[in-house]
Amino acid sequence: MGKSARPATISDVAALAGVSVGTASKALNGRGSLRAETRQRVQAAAEQLGFQANAAARTLSSGRTYTVGMITTDTIGRFSIPLMIGVEDALGAGRMSVFLCDGRDDPIREQYYLNTLLSRRVDGIIVTGRHARPRPPIGSGLPVPVVYAFVSSTDPEDCSVVADEAGGARKAIDHLLAVGRRRIAHVTGPEHHHSAVVRSAAAIEQLAESGLELAAPPLFGEWSEAWGRRAVGMLLATAGEFDAVFCGSDQVARGVTDALRAAGRRVPEDVAVVGFDNWDVMVLGSQPPLTSVDMNLEGLGRGAADLLLAAINGEPSPGPHVRPCRLVVRESTTVPVEPSPVD
Repeated sequence: MGKSARPATISDVAALAGVSVGTASKALNGRGSLRAETRQRVQAAAEQLGFQANAAARTLSSGRTYTVGMITTDTIGRFSIPLMIGVEDALGAGRMSVFLCDGRDDPIREQYYLNTLLSRRVDGIIVTGRHARPRPPIGSGLPVPVVYAFVSSTDPEDCSVVADEAGGARKAIDHLLAVGRRRIAHVTGPEHHHSAVVRSAAAIEQLAESGLELAAPPLFGEWSEAWGRRAVGMLLATAGEFDAVFCGSDQVARGVTDALRAAGRRVPEDVAVVGFDNWDVMVLGSQPPLTSVDMNLEGLGRGAADLLLAAINGEPSPGPHVRPCRLVVRESTTVPVEPSPVD
């Protein structure tokens, strides 16, 4: 009988990559000042050999567990899942694992998970949720660094990575103005909701810079398609003429487009519609597909992970880190150009 192949070792990886064992270890553990080409060569060698680092040995030699905790209050995963994908993309290169814990907006459960993660000696913690409003710090004097992603901390010294929602709303208004719309209405979520307030205020300010006002007072309601449909009925009854609607979310925008179509208003020929969040289920399922503001949640996750890694390595970056949004243009604001007739 033949002998079973032995697992590849760090020495095998170093030999294949043409570097020392110490250099191979640094490249795979994300330590040291190495050239990018050297790191890539070592990682390629490790993948070719199917090398698996011994987690226990790494922990003993470095004092780290190569694990990160992520605590969220976003039960349905609308925001936490894209964030986690970004976090794992950034941490995966360093062969770090992520423990996801759902606090469910329950402070007692959240503290239980915090203590559990600390008992497992995680190297750091990322805190996120479904609301962008600032939240109280998850703890004080913690033995590991903490980064807030999408949400921010009320402590200005805490490291937070957040989307520039106000900037995203301004881009939406600028786009509507650029395509010739001047009578713009605004339909959004609850009046007490942080994102609804921020996005609405920014839209009003951006219009004012062009000497314009909303076609009607902003309509605050729910984050739902049903509210978008009801809001259109209110606009048609009270707002007079309007040629665009900037919506505070894609769910609202999808309801708005449905109701406009039912009322005989063409989108975008008669009324252009812009959403917010760029939630693919909503924007691509809408008729027509929605122009929307994208907060780049995966990018926020990658940014939070990068900042956490830097803090773990002794280079913290306290305070808020604001990342720009981008506008994704689709058929709800642009009229398709008819092809020229063939002679």
